[in-house]
Amino acid sequence: MKRTLKTIKNALSDKEFLEIIEELINNKKVREMQKYRQHYDVTTYEHCLNVSYVSYKIAKFFKWDYKSASRAAMLHDLFLYDWRNSKKELNIEGYHAFVHPKIALKNASEEFNLNDREKDIILKHMWPVTVSLPKYKESYLITFIDKYSAIQESLNYYETYLQSKKVYRYAYIFLCLIFLGKII
Repeated sequence: MKRTLKTIKNALSDKEFLEIIEELINNKKVREMQKYRQHYDVTTYEHCLNVSYVSYKIAKFFKWDYKSASRAAMLHDLFLYDWRNSKKELNIEGYHAFVHPKIALKNASEEFNLNDREKDIILKHMWPVTVSLPKYKESYLITFIDKYSAIQESLNYYETYLQSKKVYRYAYIFLCLIFLGKII
């Protein structure tokens, strides 16, 4: 969560980035993503904002379509349910990993006017889980940033969790003493 919060803090102080996604983050449905957890202690909204900002920075660096990348990344998980519940309970056809890009695209299309690149990014951000290949380089970018963010958010959670346990602290001290013993 620490790294995600740092990225979000940077995003919220970047005027150009905020201008690009302002319409999105002021939307009621997009704000509703704050109600759902994505990865452990990170909400879907925070996850999307993180992916959006990192994608914006990289796409802008390479002089790609950073506006479409930013917007689509902010909307890529606009599915508005707790994906940990059963598919029967959620009333969705198929497993979340396979169907949520279509749900997110449908929700985003109902709220915003999306260009073809933004649609492709949202629909194909789960590649290679979903078989259909992304069409644009920005689609690949969001796909990889999404996976990177998911891993980072999970590792941050477990790092914090382990640090809160006494056994971890004692193991750390023990390993430090062994290491110091070998040096001295």
